[in-house]
Amino acid sequence: MSTSDKLMIISIIVNFIAIIVAPIASVIIAQKLQDWSKKRQDKMDIFKTLMTSRLYGWTPQGVHALNVIDIVFSDDEEVRKQWKTYYDKLCVENPTETELKKIKIEQEKLLEIMANRLGYKDKISWDTIQNPYIPKGMLDSMAQQQQFQAGQLQALQMLISMPQNINNNGGNQNGQDENGIPESHRQEH
Repeated sequence: MSTSDKLMIISIIVNFIAIIVAPIASVIIAQKLQDWSKKRQDKMDIFKTLMTSRLYGWTPQGVHALNVIDIVFSDDEEVRKQWKTYYDKLCVENPTETELKKIKIEQEKLLEIMANRLGYKDKISWDTIQNPYIPKGMLDSMAQQQQFQAGQLQALQMLISMPQNINNNGGNQNGQDENGIPESHRQEH
């Protein structure tokens, strides 16, 4: 067999392998890119939710985001370590003002680390994290809503604590017995 025949056979084998391997490789690469993109989107969703939670306090979405950090950021030890530090601060019963300040600082550190890991190191600063935009009208509305809810709770508690006006002989206020028969129509036995 001549050298040109050998080169031709090698060329055919290489082309055959390329025809078989190229589509498989492209599918594998596309799947890896899709997985990476989904993981990044999940991380972004958590980050955005926690950034928004700075405004509103505890929301179901914010609590959900905190509870999935260990899963979504499973490949990021620094984020998970800061989440544990923040979590430990959150677990203090009846925190003092000093402890509340420490909780806020640990929350902000978590957000800063997440921002850095997501590629926002030079774009989202410590000042940005510490100073969310909250319009005064929104704060006033939230305070009014809290006052309204507190008033509703107070009214409900007053209603519950009011004594029941039931007669000793089983009748009720409107002169009817438990079967709805007026007192005037009951027969005496």
